[in-house]
Amino acid sequence: MVCAMEIIRRSYDHPDVVALARRLQAEYARIYGYPDVCRGEAAQFTPPKGRFGVGYVEGTPVVMGGWRHRIGKCAELRRMYVPDEHRGNGYSRTMLAWLENTASACGERKMVLETNQRHPVALALFRSAGYTEVEPFGYYADNPLTVYLGRDLPDVLGS
Repeated sequence: MVCAMEIIRRSYDHPDVVALARRLQAEYARIYGYPDVCRGEAAQFTPPKGRFGVGYVEGTPVVMGGWRHRIGKCAELRRMYVPDEHRGNGYSRTMLAWLENTASACGERKMVLETNQRHPVALALFRSAGYTEVEPFGYYADNPLTVYLGRDLPDVLGS
């Protein structure tokens, strides 16, 4: 039985975020041979520049994710992660909806993200949520394995 998840807005330097980010970096090192060099800073996810959230089930952090403002009315999805033992319960889809809704409520009209061909489950999630290819951007723009996706955000709460 899957328990209800509560998403709480957290700062990027909150202990639960730090612990999940450490696990995410270890996963990157396992997949790529090195951690992500674009780790981000807490200020990037602090209103009005962005948001960061952690999903909890019975007090246990099971998913995290954030977005940061880019240019215009565009947000960039960052650091969405579900630890192995919590995958397959729909937490990433719920977090993605929360991130899209909070970005839209803050006036963002598009969400973009970068992922990698070595993450087929992430690619499937984002594509099933309506994300399609966009122009490369950022640090990994020249990496042939990097995949850039984006989509228009729904209007939330009349924003």
